[in-house]
Order: sequence, then structure tokens, then C-alpha cells
Amino acid sequence: MTERATSPRGKTSRPSVPADATDDPSFDPGSAHAAFLERVAAWIDDDVDAGDQADLRHLLDLADSPDPRKHDVRRAALAELRDRFSGPLEFGTAGLRGAMAAGPHRMNRAVVVRAAAGLGAYLLDALGSGTRPRVVVGFDARHRSRAFAVDTAAVLTAAGLDVSVLPSALPTPVLAFAVRHLDADAGVMVTASHNPPADNGYKVYLGGRVVTDGGQGAQIVPPYDARIAAAIAAVGPARSVPRAGDGWTVLGRDVVRAYAASVLALSDGAPRRLKVVTTALHGVGGAVVAHVLREAGFTTVVPVEEQLDPDPDFPSVSFPNPEEPGAMDLALAYAQDAGADVVLANDPDADRCAVAVYDPRVGTYQGAETARSNGWRMLHGDEVGALLGEDVARRAASSGAAGGVLACSVVSSRLLSRIAAAHGLGFATTLTGFKWISRVDGLVFGYEEALGYCVDPAHVRDKDGISAALLVAQLANRLKAEGRTLVDALDDLARRHGLHVSDQLSARFTDLDRIGDTMTHLRSAPPRTLAGAGVTDVADLSAGLDGLPPTDGVRLLTADSTRVIVRPSGTEPKVKCYLEVVVPVAADASHDDLTAARAFARERIDRVKADMSRALGL
Repeated sequence: MTERATSPRGKTSRPSVPADATDDPSFDPGSAHAAFLERVAAWIDDDVDAGDQADLRHLLDLADSPDPRKHDVRRAALAELRDRFSGPLEFGTAGLRGAMAAGPHRMNRAVVVRAAAGLGAYLLDALGSGTRPRVVVGFDARHRSRAFAVDTAAVLTAAGLDVSVLPSALPTPVLAFAVRHLDADAGVMVTASHNPPADNGYKVYLGGRVVTDGGQGAQIVPPYDARIAAAIAAVGPARSVPRAGDGWTVLGRDVVRAYAASVLALSDGAPRRLKVVTTALHGVGGAVVAHVLREAGFTTVVPVEEQLDPDPDFPSVSFPNPEEPGAMDLALAYAQDAGADVVLANDPDADRCAVAVYDPRVGTYQGAETARSNGWRMLHGDEVGALLGEDVARRAASSGAAGGVLACSVVSSRLLSRIAAAHGLGFATTLTGFKWISRVDGLVFGYEEALGYCVDPAHVRDKDGISAALLVAQLANRLKAEGRTLVDALDDLARRHGLHVSDQLSARFTDLDRIGDTMTHLRSAPPRTLAGAGVTDVADLSAGLDGLPPTDGVRLLTADSTRVIVRPSGTEPKVKCYLEVVVPVAADASHDDLTAARAFARERIDRVKADMSRALGL
């Protein structure tokens, strides 16, 4: 390995060209290659983190090796550098999210410093001279989250903003609450939610004096994202950005207690008979959920001990998302052993809530005996959305509040619209993401099928897995007092509105070009039938649909009311298919009738899934 020379000012020099570099198909002997190496060296010089600088220098050393035996190593190092410098990590409506490593196309301190500087510049411009923007910063327990939060506070403080930082690693809903509670003009949450351990992210909320309409305290939407992105692009090298050594406020636990009090205000005060298993999936929600349930009167709560404490490596799950196969297995085993009534699971930043129940209809007793084979299953996000929607709608209608609206994303079940109509409430469909759902005028409840629920929009204009967990526990508790379960409540909804069964098919891609190719193929050659029913309508969501802004997606409808929506994921390299089958059910259908209807719907949705797999070439 050659030794890299530095100038008297400490700058990294461009590596020499190895004698056999032309054997490498990725090597460009022209000026473009030289310019690329200069760009890498300049980034190293301007980085603010010594570890990241060393990482990039190591890759440059490998790429610069003259040893012909290291041809493959050099080639791999150069490919890694090209990927890390393939462009800036894009700032959009989801903020920033990506793998943690050095370079402009990764999450690291240099990228965060520039993002914070751009956000600060935007806020100062938006509020005008003489006004000091107020910002609150939160962070989860992932690797580097605290460092990214401190860098954000240091940059914003140096720029003259009034900055408060949450006292410890806390759930995203606490930050969303704090934005409104503290009347902040912006909020930053450092989290990658349920992404793999190697990732981190940067969510931005706007409120206070910057956004004063129904989106006050919600995540950013256009045109705010583009304006902040433009301000970030105008920032110079990270090393040139001023950072204060102190001057920001570290908040006390009062803000956490205020958040918990707002959640506990939703408590119905009924006697508690429910036995609950909870899991934090190694995230930051465990302590807050335990406090809320205990103060709400739930004394028989069994946490999954192996997943209770925050651990950024998520050692007991292969993927820290309750929707992923295997993520809930440990919690279900706890529930089986404890004889629990319900399982409540949060994702690592606790903005989502998964619910599992005992459902004897799905027990198989075939093969190895597990909690799943005995009948424990996770409710689909649409099922929980319907249960919570019915619960909130019933309370909203009984309170006499006029103008309340239920809302869900376009890919969520159509059942919520029927629930809203039955209670005389309004209904709205939005694009995917709570940045849209939380902006609905008159919102009293909103959800998206990916386990996100907003049950208290007055305090948290975002999905909140902690308040949702409390309401699910209360509903299950009331049902248990009647000798019934959440599954019985779902049967009631089917009798009133028809049986709506949802599922999802997704494909993860390493080659991102295949995502666009898959969508193009679907638009040009959609399937003619799904599960034997003719496709009667194909709608391109990129042209706008039913008053929604354009978005990348395709909707298929069949003659028997089956619906499929296909879209690229906004946060992961996936194409997702959202499937829904509707089966008519008589108002007086028996338990056996419902069991048969569910089996029929399950068989039908499996056929739709198989047809869509073929149509998409998955």
C-alpha cells in the first residue's frame, strides 16, 4: 500500500495511477477519472469527522495499490468510492435516510452538518430579519444518532437560532409532540425508524411561525422540501460551517411527562382485566410505553425482556420492522406462554404499532408447534386501522362534534370510508405518508396500512405508536369485559360493511433501475384478469387520481371489487403491491359464515398475489 502524501496545509493529494489500472474495466484514464479522485480528496479534506476521513483515505489507498495481486481489491474499492460519491444524499419529503458511512451519498456528520446549515438558512429566510427561529431536536438510540443531533444543535446555535434538544434518546412521537408543545418553528428527529441497523435518517417538521395551517407541526411536504434542499445545496464544505461548542438548551424530563400526560388524557378509566405482552424491538419506546400503560391502569403487562432495552444492533431480529417475517416471533412466543390477550409491538422509534391476537381460525397444529401454529397472528395494518377508526368515530359521533374527518392513504383499505359514512363523519384519501394524512382539515383519526396511526392529531401531527397502543389496549379490554375479542370486533365490521381483506406483495431490488423498469412494464402490459376476475380499470396515479396530486403508481380494479395498487416504496428500494379483496357478508352472518368467508377471501387474495407476481416478473 502506498503512503499518501499531504500538503503542508494537511490536504490529501490525489493518488497516482497504478501501472496496471487500465486492466480495470471501471478505470477511466481521462480527465473525468482524475476529476473524480480530486473530488474524493477534497471531500476528505473538508470532512469534520476524523474516523470518516480515515475510512475514505483507506479506500483511496486500496484503489491506489500498485500491487497487481490486489487487482480485485482495487476494483472493489474504486466501485465503493464511486457509489459513495454518486451524488448527494437527496433531501426530500422524507428528509434524509441512508446507510451510515463517509461520503456525500451516505449518512455521516459532514452530510448532517450541511443539512443543518441549510435548514437554518431556510428558517432565517422564511421568518425574516429580526426573528430568531426556534428549533427542537430529537434522536433515537441508533449508532451516531446522538452525534448527529449534537452537530445539528451546534450548527443551528452558531447560526443564531434558539435550539432545544430532547434529554435522551426518545421516540419520534415525543419529538413531534414537542414541536407543537414548545411552539417550535421546526423540529429535527434523527432516526431511521425501522430500517436496518446500518442506516440512519433525518426527519424535519415545520410549525410555529413557518407553517400556520393544518400542517403545523407535521413533516415537510412540497414546496418546503425543495426550498430546504436548495438551501442545503448552497452550503459550502462542511468544515467551513460554523459550529458552536455550547449555547443550546438540553430539555428536562418535563417534555416527556407532558407527552405522556397528553396520551393518558385518552384513557377511558375503565377497570383493567387485560393481559398484555409488549415489545420495543430494541428501540426507544419501551420505557414510555410501560409508563403509559401502567398509569392507565394496565398492571398485567409482560415486556419481551430480550428486546426491551435500546440496542442499535437489533440483535434478536434480522430486520427491525414488525411487518418483516420473524420480527414478532419472540413476542408471540411470550404471549403463548403467558396466556396473554394481546401483543403490542412498536418499531424502533415507536411511531408505529403492531398488534397480534389469538385467532383460532388460523391455527394449524401441523409441523413444529409454535405460537403461530396455535393461532397467534399479527393483525394487518388495515385491520387495526379499521378497529381504531371505528373506535374514534364512535366517540367522535357520540360527543356531538361536527365536521370530524377520518383519513387514510390511497393504498389503505376502503373500509375506513364506509366506517366514516356510517357515523356521519367526513372522509379523505391522501397520498402515502403521514405528512399528507396529518394535514387533512378536521382530522380526528388517520392511518396508513404500514402500521401507522394518528389518534390524537391535536397533540401529535404524525403517526404515534404509543397512543395507538393505549387505544388498542383499551378496546381489547372493553371487549374482554363483554367476553369478546378484537377478532369478534372485526367480524362485526364485516357484517356491517363487508369483509375487507388486505395483503401486500413486495420485491426488494439491489439494482434501482429495475424499479422503474418494473413500473414501466406494468403500465404498458397490465394483467387482464386477477384471480379469474376481469380487470375493468387501470389508472395511472402519475396523472393524478380522484383529486390526488400525481404520484408514481398504478391502480387496478376488477369486476368483483378487488383492488391492487402498485408503487415504489418511498423509504426502501422496493416495489410494493397493496392488495384488497372485498367479500359480501350478511348482516346476520354466523361465526361459521364469517370463518368460511375469511377462508374464501384468503384463497382469493393468494391467487391475486400469484397473478401479480407473474405480471411484475417477480
